[in-house]
Amino acid sequence: MTSAPLAERITAPSGPLFFPVTAFGPDGGLDLDAYRTHVRAGVDAGAAAVFACCGTGEFHALTPEEFETCVRAAVEETAGRVPVVAAAGYGTALAVRHARAAEAAGADGLLAMPPYLVVAGQEGLVRHYREVAAASSLPVIVYQRDNAVFTPESVVELARTDGIVGLKDGLGDLDLLQRVISAVRTALPDDGFLYFNGLPTAEQTQLAYRALGVTLYSSAAFCFAPEIALAFHRALRTGDDALAHRLLDGFYRPFVELRAQGRGYAVALVKAGVRLRGLDVGEVRTPLQEPAEDHVKQLAGIIERGYALLDAEPFGEAGR
Repeated sequence: MTSAPLAERITAPSGPLFFPVTAFGPDGGLDLDAYRTHVRAGVDAGAAAVFACCGTGEFHALTPEEFETCVRAAVEETAGRVPVVAAAGYGTALAVRHARAAEAAGADGLLAMPPYLVVAGQEGLVRHYREVAAASSLPVIVYQRDNAVFTPESVVELARTDGIVGLKDGLGDLDLLQRVISAVRTALPDDGFLYFNGLPTAEQTQLAYRALGVTLYSSAAFCFAPEIALAFHRALRTGDDALAHRLLDGFYRPFVELRAQGRGYAVALVKAGVRLRGLDVGEVRTPLQEPAEDHVKQLAGIIERGYALLDAEPFGEAGR
């Protein structure tokens, strides 16, 4: 598999990038029926790609066997309509195992997560991602955040590596990202290296990222409010900043402020939002914890206000 098909498909301006939650049943095990429903609904709603078993999908909490099962289910439910990108992470050996499992399950690409726990130097990080890229034929997007932060020179080396096609930025240092983009553009003109805004609730910062030429972003809100996420995506694409500002002021900023009230809420609130909209995807796995009851009520109000901005109904019969 070459990297070109993924790059071409993922940059098509059809919709946000969908990071589905992973559904668990009352016994804590996978609920594949609910997971399949969730993935299928996101694709039907207009997602441009499915990023399976990544941060919002509680990658950290899945066994390798569960990971492969969920990736395979996501591939089956998308049925080739959009690309499926799966996570790969932890130390190099496990990241290689994830890469090969994702390829066996039919994924179209990999999101290479930061290595587990250790703070490595630039040379070690570059070697790690090169080994992940060499482990399969899948194109790799490297996720920059936490303990995996790169100098512009290191990103140039990554961009020169066969199989590495992009950088997802979860750091939010726009000065560094501008220097990275400039360095790659200078060293590899016309290479087509991809950049993604990977901050939590990326819509909140996407106007700033757009100014750097970064148009791709992850949308956790798409999991539970796809109509709002699609409206915001269209507003960015068409230059309707007035609508973008209304959604930022009335929906995204209140959601981000609520998210800041609890650790792990970047995942737990999203999962609560999916349940509020009528699909029981279960609770988060430890060490994450469920949002406080009052915070869930506040979330319901934020969702309702967001849909009111679109003059749309937020809760169907199943979600009431």
